[in-house]
Amino acid sequence: MYLKKANINDFDLIMSILKDGANQLAERGIDQWQGDYPNGQHVKDDISSGYAWLARSDDEKTVGTLAIVPGPDVYYQNLDGKWLVDTDDYLVIHRVAIHSDHTGKGYASKLFETVLDALKEKYPNDKSIRIDTHQDNKVMQHLIEKNGFQRVGKLHGVYQKDEISYVYEQVI
Repeated sequence: MYLKKANINDFDLIMSILKDGANQLAERGIDQWQGDYPNGQHVKDDISSGYAWLARSDDEKTVGTLAIVPGPDVYYQNLDGKWLVDTDDYLVIHRVAIHSDHTGKGYASKLFETVLDALKEKYPNDKSIRIDTHQDNKVMQHLIEKNGFQRVGKLHGVYQKDEISYVYEQVI
């Protein structure tokens, strides 16, 4: 697997993968991504800022997408918890999705391995990597923890009113 920086020509593909991800969550009864997040403006902003990435399999298929955003991140200003490292020098992984055509094949685990290796190599001055997910998204929580992140707290209502997200951090 490798990462390819997305450009505006990838907008529809990214939106399709995110919509598919929202549908997968809904099918599992998880209220994550069922409102106006993520939306087209988030994706356009990610692309124009250079934050949007496509996850490509070794046989050149686009299997997923994510955003890698440098800190400080406004979503994390009101953490109910304590960071492992008190710094603005961190990276955030947002909007991770593997298309349903490619789930169950180990791509999510491979995506995390690829991203973490790339971030550690490319950003040696950053102190940590942060990520969050909905309190009911047990699959993503397991994946995050399996890849060396520690739960550091919660976010209340940042993506949707009354929604709780668990926040994780990995020191690099």
